[in-house]
Amino acid sequence: MRIAMASDHAGFALKAELLPLVRASGHEPIDVGTHGLDPVDYPDFALAGCRLVAAGHAERAILCCGSGVGMCVAANKIPGIRAGNVADHYSAHQGVEHDDMNVLVLGGRTTGAAVAAELVRAFLAARFTGEERHLRRLEKVLAIEADPSRFLATSVGIASAGPR
Repeated sequence: MRIAMASDHAGFALKAELLPLVRASGHEPIDVGTHGLDPVDYPDFALAGCRLVAAGHAERAILCCGSGVGMCVAANKIPGIRAGNVADHYSAHQGVEHDDMNVLVLGGRTTGAAVAAELVRAFLAARFTGEERHLRRLEKVLAIEADPSRFLATSVGIASAGPR
């Protein structure tokens, strides 16, 4: 698989450690930056990595920033991207198997290199199951992405959380 890889300055060291692992796992990493420790804005690099996935030039992406939160928020604004800020082995593979997650986001300041390597291996080895229940749920997510205003304007049967 072609794997887009991006980071901001806070995730740069972790990305640099993961690039050889992705390559050694038989995948083709595409490093879209940043390429140093000078401060940069994470949305620019989330977009750089996710653009390749959304356009079909990479099958998946791995993004790294300080906590993983900023990159995950930015990535999930891009149509076609399903990013997860992952810190455990189960979520790294289950996110792909059940939710068709195509972007793994890691925190360079919160995830050690050994754990990050385990998460990357699990993410890269996982495949979407395509089971009916997972397809049904994914279709609902894609419908929200296609027309969010439709869903914001309608009730989904959730009781009001107003004053008690």
